[in-house]
Amino acid sequence: MISVLAIIKSTLVAFILLDYTGTNNNNNLIFGSQTSAVYALGSPTNISSTNNEKNYHPISNSSQSSTSMSAAAQKTIKEICRKPPRHWVGDAFHVYPVFANKAFTSELSPFLMFDYAAPKEFPPEKNPNYRRGVGQHPHRGFETVTVAFQGEVEHADSEGHSGVIGPGDVQWMTAARGIIHEEFHSTEFSKRGGIFEMFQLWVNLPSSKKMSKPRYQPILAKDIPQVPLAIVGKSGEDDGGGSGSDVCTSTVEEGYAKIIAGNFRGTEGPAKTFTPVDMWVVSLLTKQKEFELEFVEGHTTLLFVQNGSVEIQGKTLDLADVAIMDREGTKLTIRATQKNTSLLVLSGEPIDEPIAARGPFVMNTHGELQQAFRDYQRGTHGFRHFSK
Repeated sequence: MISVLAIIKSTLVAFILLDYTGTNNNNNLIFGSQTSAVYALGSPTNISSTNNEKNYHPISNSSQSSTSMSAAAQKTIKEICRKPPRHWVGDAFHVYPVFANKAFTSELSPFLMFDYAAPKEFPPEKNPNYRRGVGQHPHRGFETVTVAFQGEVEHADSEGHSGVIGPGDVQWMTAARGIIHEEFHSTEFSKRGGIFEMFQLWVNLPSSKKMSKPRYQPILAKDIPQVPLAIVGKSGEDDGGGSGSDVCTSTVEEGYAKIIAGNFRGTEGPAKTFTPVDMWVVSLLTKQKEFELEFVEGHTTLLFVQNGSVEIQGKTLDLADVAIMDREGTKLTIRATQKNTSLLVLSGEPIDEPIAARGPFVMNTHGELQQAFRDYQRGTHGFRHFSK
């Protein structure tokens, strides 16, 4: 298998020969096609934000009060993207490129790319000196968010950060001005083998923060709060009585959300973000009951099916399908059609800036991309290889 590093090196050479290749319907620069293999784990356009000058938004700002939301309109489905074919990233990550041709577009801003490695069994590695994964590769201009569900991911980077995340843990890495890192199955997991499952999401940074200092947030499962869902019932089925539909709190045996970032029903997640981002892992443990989720008006909202099946406004989503919601409205009613359904729910404030993306770099202009490749070649601005 061709290594990611080889692809990146060839991309560096090819990029110097590239010029502006066209525009999309919004007259924004498009710098050629990309593949997830180039990104490592893991079209450019214009998109909308109002808070780019702030550093870290108070996470409570990413949700409105329940009072203002109670009378708000339901969100509607804009589009459903069905499960794409899988491919390998390195020899450790067999992923669905969930966003497919929507990746790196304003439609999904601030989210850039999403790779999901569905459960897959790996045998014990017999060679103690061999590691499955992706070797050292650069990033600039965005953040990578890795969540492990089964197995373990081992990370190290040029800023001196290293660590292993296991089931339920999160690694939130801000590449910003430049970083080189590597991602492998952990040494212990490689020795014993087993089922491996994870996802990695790329989150864009506003231009004012793209050249900030890199950082690393290791978030353990025990530090991620779990909140019961709001369940929708008819009169007599809920704890409020009265006529019509009512909303009450479910039990954790019925459904709950784990709050990685943002705010859910008044509970804040531990991740720090540069722009408002909600990231919830939602578990629907019983089928047929309706649950209500609340969002911020105007934010990009995506629902991804990690396991099971869910119905939204009469449309059924199965494994690795994703629903793109209209930005209008603040409420959404969902219903599992299989027990133990799991969703990843993403919502965030769009960033109203051009996206220029190629290989491992996401900037705002063609010139900034060229500078990123030059900096990487010269080993400056955080681009330095490291040894463990």
